[in-house]
Amino acid sequence: MQSSRIFIVGSGVVGAATGEGFLKAGHKVTFIDVAPARIAELAARGFDVRSEIDLSGEPESLLFLTLPTPNDGHRYDLSAFEAGTTAVGKALAGSATRHTVVVRSTVPPGTTEGLVENTLEKHSGMTAGEGFGLASNPEFLRAVSAAEDFAHPWMTVIASRDPQTVERLRDLLSPFGGELRTFDDPAQAEFIKAAHNIFNATKISFWNEMWLVAQKMGVDLDPIAATVARSAEGSINPQYGIRGGAPYGGVCLPKDTNGFLGFADTIGVDMPLLTAVVETNDRLAAIVSDEVDTASHAASHAQLRESAAHGAVTGGRQQHEPA
Repeated sequence: MQSSRIFIVGSGVVGAATGEGFLKAGHKVTFIDVAPARIAELAARGFDVRSEIDLSGEPESLLFLTLPTPNDGHRYDLSAFEAGTTAVGKALAGSATRHTVVVRSTVPPGTTEGLVENTLEKHSGMTAGEGFGLASNPEFLRAVSAAEDFAHPWMTVIASRDPQTVERLRDLLSPFGGELRTFDDPAQAEFIKAAHNIFNATKISFWNEMWLVAQKMGVDLDPIAATVARSAEGSINPQYGIRGGAPYGGVCLPKDTNGFLGFADTIGVDMPLLTAVVETNDRLAAIVSDEVDTASHAASHAQLRESAAHGAVTGGRQQHEPA
């Protein structure tokens, strides 16, 4: 594998694990950070770490944005992320070499081709895809095992409008192993990361809600959950339930979701998550029903217009001819 020149912009847990992983794979890595304590820590470990990014004289490089994107209420706080992206844009302006910027931070879908692209173009004076490459490569690292997760990923996602950029990142990341999936729309990769985390959070909350019921009943949830993790199709079949726009139906699912809500009520346990599951399904079923009705009406009108037009051509004989 050919060695690459890599800059890690933002050297917290994700950035440090990413940069160290690339170093161990034989690449030349420079860490960029603005926190003095973090800079001192990385320097003490013998890493090349700087407070500012300078691309003058650098060969073609990959710049990974691993900047913090915390939430501020019900929104992402992208202030630090935007500041780091601005610094990268200014560094691009001072380089005659075409570099590639890779968004690895968790960001709202659309950020790479929105905030990042606009910011880089504004401060570099270049156009994405021409003056610099742009891609999304979301991280799937757990804080407690970030270095191990980077070295042995179970899933790697790469997205870029530029096929050459996708292939360059594939060559860089595929040696680490794991399943690798590529997309041509960075928003898809960003959506994957957000949905990935939200699904994990929902599963944890689901079993915590069930735990409240089990506590009230005086039963041990652990063997129940361990069994359901192997018995439920949603747990063992990756394709189960992932087709959007199709509410659940039949006998079992509506019966048990509603019935269990009533059971929980009788023992004094509120189940907001299960209530939301039922309400979401009912709402989607109504939307789908309306869409079907609208489509049916449109088809009926189209058929009537076609029949009328045909009748005008034939002098109206068809609708009066005996069967």
